[in-house]
Amino acid sequence: MPPVPPLSRRTLLQGAALTAGAGFAPALLRPARAADALITRPIPSSGERLPAMGIGTSRRYEVAPTPEATAPLREAVERFVALGGRVIDTAPSYGTAEDVLGLILEGLREKIFLATKVAARGREAAQAETERSFQRLRTDKIDLIAVHNLVDTEVNLAVLRALKEKGRIRYVGVTVWRDEQFPELETVMKREKLDFVQVNYALDSRAAAERVLPLAVERGVAVMVNVPFGRDRLFKAVKDKPLPAFAAEFGCKSWAQFFLKYVLANEAVTCPIPGMAKASYVEDNLAAATGRLPDAAERRKMEAFIDAV
Repeated sequence: MPPVPPLSRRTLLQGAALTAGAGFAPALLRPARAADALITRPIPSSGERLPAMGIGTSRRYEVAPTPEATAPLREAVERFVALGGRVIDTAPSYGTAEDVLGLILEGLREKIFLATKVAARGREAAQAETERSFQRLRTDKIDLIAVHNLVDTEVNLAVLRALKEKGRIRYVGVTVWRDEQFPELETVMKREKLDFVQVNYALDSRAAAERVLPLAVERGVAVMVNVPFGRDRLFKAVKDKPLPAFAAEFGCKSWAQFFLKYVLANEAVTCPIPGMAKASYVEDNLAAATGRLPDAAERRKMEAFIDAV
């Protein structure tokens, strides 16, 4: 998924940094404590539990695959792992992101639940694309490969299931990122046996909660959520606005946490995957997957708040 625009996140975190400089380091900038254990959610098809916050690599991880260019990303991923994170999602279409991950995950691969995608047309092309992903990611096993944007779904799923049978991948799925794709997604979810789906869902884009997320529960499918910040819409909507007072009731200390806790409060969601290219973003986002989540009444207040701005 695309990352949060740097200006909006920088602005929102500057106040926290200034406070820390004055000797009052806020929670989102402190090292994690044992009490800050991440919420986990199960993969229905296996029972395996995943930390309920992951990293998406679109755009921000599309840098030159060199030690110098990837050093800040390596720092972010190391912090992510130190705080208990595991899930990292990428795709062949994300420029150099697979190559970059292959480089920065050296020594960390066994601690990561690694997901990528396939969007080829035709069996041979799909086989070639998945083989390139193994090479770029520098691994002989990928945890999840999903059909990207429902491209040639039946053929690609057949290729992925063959890889699963050989033990080269562990899970298969499909992805979308627009509401307009939901009808086709629902058809695929009803027809195919899937381990994962990936969908767009955010405080200002709630259509997935109407049918797709309930269907995932019914079909026993794990859900990754892309664009949980609505690309830059949510941060633009609240620019220069303080958090509402009621956000403190469920532990929110930043707008990112406010938006992510809303998504996680839907129990059908296994793992949002916001972009995280800096250690400070990692700390901020992962804090959303700790503590209490908003209840139904609080979620309605969150919806009313964002609808009114």
